[in-house]
Amino acid sequence: MLLRAMLTIDKTDLSRHHVPRTVSDRIAYRLVGMVQFVAGVLFGRRYRHRTIVLETIAAVPGMVAATLLHLKCLRLMIDDRGWIRVLLNEAETQRVHLMVFVSIDRPNLFERLVVLFAQGLFYNAHFLIYLLSPRTGHRIAGYVAEDAVRGYGQYLNEIRDGRQDNPPAPGLAIAYWNLPPDARLSDAITAILEDEALHRDINHSFADALAGGQNLPGPPQIVS
Repeated sequence: MLLRAMLTIDKTDLSRHHVPRTVSDRIAYRLVGMVQFVAGVLFGRRYRHRTIVLETIAAVPGMVAATLLHLKCLRLMIDDRGWIRVLLNEAETQRVHLMVFVSIDRPNLFERLVVLFAQGLFYNAHFLIYLLSPRTGHRIAGYVAEDAVRGYGQYLNEIRDGRQDNPPAPGLAIAYWNLPPDARLSDAITAILEDEALHRDINHSFADALAGGQNLPGPPQIVS
């Protein structure tokens, strides 16, 4: 059960950016920048294939944070204040994003190998980072989502300009976001953009609360 709100989040605000202020922020920002640089070199404007690889990474922070928070609550015998469910929901939503694009384009052997390497590296690195500094872990997740908002926004603009195709939305997307039966991929991407904006703000807000000395802040209240 969700308790008091830490803040109110408008998931339709796609332009918000957390300016790095501390050493922890700058480390998180640069690590995410390195990942995005490598993805850009490997995939360029092949947005669907790039998304397939990056979403296998984006789904990691929520699961890591939920697992470690679960163990912490068991050790200290405290209530999680609804955060475990919030973080698991984030991981699940990212997995749905992945499956939407997998249903349109199947990854090739090279991309599957990249996924194996990148996910193994990122999961273990993020696990250790979160153990040492949960604030940095949430900041990384916030910047990953920020970059996803930018990337999906660029993809959506290219679809609208006719530079990328716009096939029918997969059935999974129609069912998950309750889209119209004749929805296109652009409609699914619009829904994904809102998800990513939500993940961005939740993780940055959790990191801000931890930086402010709150051990386990109340989860946010979401408005649309």
